[in-house]
Amino acid sequence: MKKIFKYFGLFLSAALIGAAAVSCVSKEDEESADLGLGIKTFFPEKVIAGTAMTINGSGFTEATAVVFPEEVVVTSFKIVTDNMIRVTAPAGIADEGGKIIVRTNDDEAVSSQTLILGKPTITGYSKQEGETITGGDKLTIYGKDLEFITSIELIDNENNILIVEDKSFYRKGTSNVVVIIPRNVYEGTFAGKIYTADGKSFALPAYTYEKPVEGHWELVKELIWQNDGSIGAVNWSSDLRFAVDGHQTGEECYIVPADIWARMKSETFYALVSGDSPQIRVVTGWWSEQWGGGDFQPGNELLTKNDDGTWVLELNLAGSDIVGTMDEKHLLFTGGGYTLQELYFQSEQWVGGGEAPVEEYDISMFTVYEAEGLRDTNIEWPFYPSWSDASGKARIMRGMGDPTIESLSLSTSSMFVVYKEVGTTGQIQWNNPNWGSFADVSCNDWDGGAETIEVPLTEDMLKCISGEISDGWGNTAFIIQGDGLKVNKIVLVP
Repeated sequence: MKKIFKYFGLFLSAALIGAAAVSCVSKEDEESADLGLGIKTFFPEKVIAGTAMTINGSGFTEATAVVFPEEVVVTSFKIVTDNMIRVTAPAGIADEGGKIIVRTNDDEAVSSQTLILGKPTITGYSKQEGETITGGDKLTIYGKDLEFITSIELIDNENNILIVEDKSFYRKGTSNVVVIIPRNVYEGTFAGKIYTADGKSFALPAYTYEKPVEGHWELVKELIWQNDGSIGAVNWSSDLRFAVDGHQTGEECYIVPADIWARMKSETFYALVSGDSPQIRVVTGWWSEQWGGGDFQPGNELLTKNDDGTWVLELNLAGSDIVGTMDEKHLLFTGGGYTLQELYFQSEQWVGGGEAPVEEYDISMFTVYEAEGLRDTNIEWPFYPSWSDASGKARIMRGMGDPTIESLSLSTSSMFVVYKEVGTTGQIQWNNPNWGSFADVSCNDWDGGAETIEVPLTEDMLKCISGEISDGWGNTAFIIQGDGLKVNKIVLVP
């Protein structure tokens, strides 16, 4: 991504940084050589055969072998740098674990850490054998060392083998794994399989799989009050009064429970009325404070006509004068030309079965600050991205959150949406785990007018999420930084 600076300053900075980097690398190589052969750390500490491992230390350039407990010698590994080796844990490691050794032709280094051999064990499932599972449902597997489960084998609706990879698991932990059964699962009874990284398998119980019940989003009413037919047409002298429990006087048509009343003062609710040409006035019961600045009549944007001739008035009293007095003075609907039929809350809910699709994820659940001392802290909003201030840099991590970013089955149709403060100018940059920027990814607002910035995922960004492109520690997906913006939230839209 391009950064707009004064060109002379940019080139001078780049030259100085480049020179410093060359000097630094050279010095590090010299220091590494001076340290001699040694193992500083390795991870993960618990492995089974087939687990990818990283060993950090010094003097690795001439390494000829990595030796695992039980004298299992591995000669095929990758020397990334003089300080890093990448190796795959072999079969045959001692059950009790032990130390790791790195050997050269004339020396060897022994780890201070103890390698632990994982022993995946399954103790149960959230559904018992013979039960029914619907496509889209979650199945939980319980046990020990389950982080080494790599895939689930099922059958699809065309009777072919269907592999569910661990990157698409809903949750993956050491004591439980949660798998979302694909919606195209075979309709019938069969026993699937569970595979671990070392190639071992466990038989799933025989479940009866069914097609998913298709759900949909629907506007659902939550009634506050409904006219039972005893309340007639409103007129200017009628007293259609609502009071909160504890402040009633005997004049009200309905006493509203305190928790519902509190929501009416802070949330949007709706009034359904019947009548040809309503004129609705919303005031306190003492005819003092009035909400909305006038009467609501056909043509007002808050009053909508339904196909059946009824009307809906949208009310949001939050922050208005009426809220401060309506406990004592009640809430009165008056006017003419209508009959009040219902008061209700309304929300969009997933109905009809199956899991509701998640529309977006707040990235704070898998993001930590880059700044020293804050690295165990999830990013907080607002966030002020910065090139120079470490607290203005943050890492989007793999393996964090529920679900994790790598388990979301993202594609180039997915995107990040940055919600920024209007009036702030600058840019937010997405770097790969090695601090390199992504080609063709532009996310800036130089005139300050934007409320949001959309950042579609690229193929390289997806590789960072999957871990194909990774840093030395292997758990950073992206690093974000920038300049000038006040970011109120960043969401990931699958």
